[in-house]
Amino acid sequence: MSEHTAVAAVEHPAVLQHQFDDLEQQMDASTLGMWVFLLTEIMFFGGLFAAYTVYRAAYPEGFAAGSLRLDLMLGGLNTVVLIASSLTMALAVRAAQLGKRQDLVAFLSATLGLGLVFLVVKVFEYHHKYVERLIPGPNFFFDGPHAAQAHMMFCFYFAMTGMHALHMVVGVGLLTYFIAKARSGRYTAQYYWPVEVMGLYWHFVDIVWIFLFPLLYLIGHRGVH
Repeated sequence: MSEHTAVAAVEHPAVLQHQFDDLEQQMDASTLGMWVFLLTEIMFFGGLFAAYTVYRAAYPEGFAAGSLRLDLMLGGLNTVVLIASSLTMALAVRAAQLGKRQDLVAFLSATLGLGLVFLVVKVFEYHHKYVERLIPGPNFFFDGPHAAQAHMMFCFYFAMTGMHALHMVVGVGLLTYFIAKARSGRYTAQYYWPVEVMGLYWHFVDIVWIFLFPLLYLIGHRGVH
């Protein structure tokens, strides 16, 4: 009986979901599912980027003036933080592929820490905008001839960075879950692709910021006349 149980365990590993024939099929389905999800996210953020580009072309002075009120140092810091987090996430995936549990936990924890740093910096940045009364709404105040256009620019700023921050919060939650599972020995050299799929999501969120940073912070910093 015990031999039969052992054979059954080999034929149907505990991590294999009942709807799949084998682990390879499960891995392919998981990866495909994430790519389909990321495709919908690309369309979502693509719409935001397109709308921002259209309005920036229509109101270049106001958008440039608004961009000058953003904190380039904090934005640059967060860019470096996310690039570093992409590195640690890639190292975590590699550790999972090699079945190195301690390295996997360490690199996932480093990625989580960098993600939290990004969110903390963003909170400080949002608070600074609140103090300066640059939050879109009835209390918005912008000293200059392009106040209405700058208001539109900050609407885009908070919509785009806010949605990105929401995706970061989701990523932080997922990383916490993956760290707990990695500590329990869930991921092995034979069952590593959940970490790889998580890495796809994290890299996508990082790439979105790589586009947000120059669009919002850099364009227009040559000066407004």
